Amino acid sequence: MTVEVGDRLWKLLEGYVSAEGVELDDVVLVGQGKGRVLRVIVDADSGVTLDHIARLSKGLGRVLDEEDAVQGAYTLEVSSPGLERKLRRPAHYRKSVGREVKVKTSVPIDGERAHRGVLEEADDNGFSVQVDGTARRIAYGDVKRAATVFTWEEKAKRKST
Repeated sequence: MTVEVGDRLWKLLEGYVSAEGVELDDVVLVGQGKGRVLRVIVDADSGVTLDHIARLSKGLGRVLDEEDAVQGAYTLEVSSPGLERKLRRPAHYRKSVGREVKVKTSVPIDGERAHRGVLEEADDNGFSVQVDGTARRIAYGDVKRAATVFTWEEKAKRKST
């Protein structure tokens, strides 16, 4: 079970994280009972190092305990979005324009529920993916799940620029 966190917790985490020079990318509470995990995903234009993660984990743990921001037992997990970033918010899509993505929709779009192609553009209402030479416009409300796709070619292209 995954639960979106409330505004109070988001703002508390965002304030601390931004003061450390990184961006709060996502926060979710997964699991139930004593097995709950508070996942805090952070990112920065220059990337996130292990030093960032260690410092943030220690500092966020202290802040969360002081503010008693999460009721009950939980484990704090701080990480970067990884090579294949989950796309959950409009800002995630905007950051990923030009990258290959895979999207699963709840309703068929152009007769398909699975879409894989290059993310062409994203706005507040949805996004367009170029699939086999055709642009498919997808509303955020129709997305079941979406993520970027890591390719070695993309890594090589980014290194050479």
